[in-house]
Amino acid sequence: MAQTVPQAAELLAPPAWRTVDFISDLHLQAAEPATFAAWQHYLQTTPADALFMLGDLFEVWVGDDAVSADVNADPSAMIDSFEARCARVLGQASSRLALFFMHGNRDFLVGPALMGQCHSTLLADPTVLGFAGQRWLLSHGDALCLGDVDYLRFRQQVRSPAWQQAFLAKPLPERQAIARGLRQQSEARKQSGAVYADVDAGAARQWLAAANAHTLIHGHTHKPATHALGNGLSRVVLSDWDAQAAVPRADLLRLTADGLQRIALF
Repeated sequence: MAQTVPQAAELLAPPAWRTVDFISDLHLQAAEPATFAAWQHYLQTTPADALFMLGDLFEVWVGDDAVSADVNADPSAMIDSFEARCARVLGQASSRLALFFMHGNRDFLVGPALMGQCHSTLLADPTVLGFAGQRWLLSHGDALCLGDVDYLRFRQQVRSPAWQQAFLAKPLPERQAIARGLRQQSEARKQSGAVYADVDAGAARQWLAAANAHTLIHGHTHKPATHALGNGLSRVVLSDWDAQAAVPRADLLRLTADGLQRIALF
């Protein structure tokens, strides 16, 4: 598909911020309580003034009404609602640090209701963060994987207001069933040994040039690394989280006036 260089939104960090954290691709789900527990503990203990969640915080999000759906049917069910638990953890964290959320390819239906409930700010993709005299370009990263043509067509479809309106109009159980089917298809593709496209270096350079930034921070690919792009440009890739893996992983990027540092929580 043809590459369009988007105009990045702008966010200037308040002077009081000293530490900013970035995470992505936690893929939180009820079936993986260890990752949820690691995320909850991190939010309770991080020294950051602000946290940027750059997409795929959730394995799936079929609409903000999933948070309260079980409660409407049975108030006692809130204890067992995974979406409600996630919302409460975010809401509690918002009392001690600023929270920012960017859509990923799994949770692009997170909307203003959840953001309002959790006192979080929804970010455009991409967004330039001005911090410590530098400009940092933030993205989930999926739109830069130009080699994944089929996915980019799917992305264009599901990001359209018409598709989202039609999908959110379906009953919640039907949306959840559709999401389960898509996850099964994705898992089958991984098990078959499918090779996923990486971020296109040329496109990353174009985005950085358009944003007047030197460093792109993104997730999506699950390939944590720092890549030199030439002419002083670079892209820094966040890791995914999996506390139940044979070698557990939960990394974040921490930005201070001294620069960017990768921190492993395990």
